[in-house]
Amino acid sequence: MSLEQGFDGHYPYNAVARAGLLKGVHARMSIASKLMVIAFVLFTVANVEFASGVFDGIKLWITSTLSWYYILMISIFLLFSIWLAFSRYGHIRLGKDSDRPEFGNFSWFAMLFSAGMGNGVLFWSIAEPMYHLQGNPFIEMAGTEANSALAASTAMLITAFHWGVHGWAVYVIVALSLAFFAYRKGLPLSMRSTLYPLIGDRIYGFWGHAVDLLAIFGTIFGVATTLGLGVQQMNTGLNLLTGIAYSTTNQIILIAVVTGIATLSAVSGVTKGIRIISELNMWLTFAILAFFLFAGPTVYLLGQYVNLIGNYVQNFVPMGLWVDEEAGRDWQGWWTVFYWGWWIAWSPFVGLFIARVSKGRTLREFVVSLLIVPPLVTMFLLAMFGGNAVSIELQGAGGIIEAVNESPTLALYATLEGMDVGLWGTAFAAIVTFLIASYFITSSDSGTLVICTMLAMGSQHPPHLVRVFWGVTEGVVASVLLVAGGLVALQTASIAAALPFSFVILLMMISLYRALKEEMPTR
Repeated sequence: MSLEQGFDGHYPYNAVARAGLLKGVHARMSIASKLMVIAFVLFTVANVEFASGVFDGIKLWITSTLSWYYILMISIFLLFSIWLAFSRYGHIRLGKDSDRPEFGNFSWFAMLFSAGMGNGVLFWSIAEPMYHLQGNPFIEMAGTEANSALAASTAMLITAFHWGVHGWAVYVIVALSLAFFAYRKGLPLSMRSTLYPLIGDRIYGFWGHAVDLLAIFGTIFGVATTLGLGVQQMNTGLNLLTGIAYSTTNQIILIAVVTGIATLSAVSGVTKGIRIISELNMWLTFAILAFFLFAGPTVYLLGQYVNLIGNYVQNFVPMGLWVDEEAGRDWQGWWTVFYWGWWIAWSPFVGLFIARVSKGRTLREFVVSLLIVPPLVTMFLLAMFGGNAVSIELQGAGGIIEAVNESPTLALYATLEGMDVGLWGTAFAAIVTFLIASYFITSSDSGTLVICTMLAMGSQHPPHLVRVFWGVTEGVVASVLLVAGGLVALQTASIAAALPFSFVILLMMISLYRALKEEMPTR
């Protein structure tokens, strides 16, 4: 049965409630997703110490047993994405042949970057290379001295690897599958639709519900991970700027405030709130990057950027296939596996959001843009932020490593202080804190809109009341994770949520390939 023969365009919308509190969403899906989140919250709150121990145990089991699986899957996703870009299917448009993009390139890239990277890259752009500078398996295997210039180059490379094309390949597969089946084939803009060539109309039954619930599960905990990291950094910035105490209580208050703003943005929709905030994020990011470039050692930083690109091109394939076989060393689990789990956990909501704003683009344009532009911008950001920190640590007054070891949330602010630019440093510390909040808002409102879209069986205009509920829920889950164990609980949630959804992405690849072959049969 072909896609065109098997799809009844009105059927999924008949499944949504027509009246009552659940009006506009699938009733059973809505109830099941709420019960899933409530069960998690009650389990965590009932005994925080026990829950924290369970989170630790899950993380240890996954990182010690399944590291090879995460690494293999991410490599397969990247290989498939590259093949798609250069295949004979590249000219196929994500929509009708007459469709053209709804958003201009700047707005499109701004939304991609804001939703896809968020405040995570601001959190780790300095903290991560500072950790790796002190030691990592790659400098140990090469016999490189820690805290040296060569170690710094390797540290920057590892950070770029974790934020580069491997992660974006996950977004490519999920977003491309969603956009293709929704805009080209007329199926609902929902995760279940990506499996239509494999299971047919059963996407509207149990298996479709299961896939969407997995996506909601991953979205909730993927977003909560980023919100938890971001709010810790915001709290640090406010502590340095205003003296507000750094505490879990204040972080929960910050989550509540910013979640409220994000919920209002989600209610206003994509073309208004989310697009405007995303563009603001990009302009502020450009301003901060310009400041770091010209207030820091400009020539050195530009050299860092070019060197980083060269090192990355030479090493991203062997690094992507490396599995640490040394017993007792948990570096890869704490870093690479965490990142791959984070990318996969984020892929349902980022993928659906990217699909939502990418109608009308060709398959090749879509893949090439996602695999080149965001990673290049990210590497520039890493070179400016991390490069300044490395320069201060190795050639200046130092103190960045000490600050990071005390708390990774101090990294960005310690670097601004180390640049010794007086009131400019204070001003840009305030701007950075505001930008973290703004990225926080974009991640939360995008996640909210995506969850509601799936519950509304692909409707791009889910009910406002549903958006409010899930906007608040994301903040509650992030708060509970913070209470239950801070960074470890956040990382565990991300890695654990990614495991079941990785199987769905594998099925998406097979399904998309079948659909593309049907679109253009081999002659």
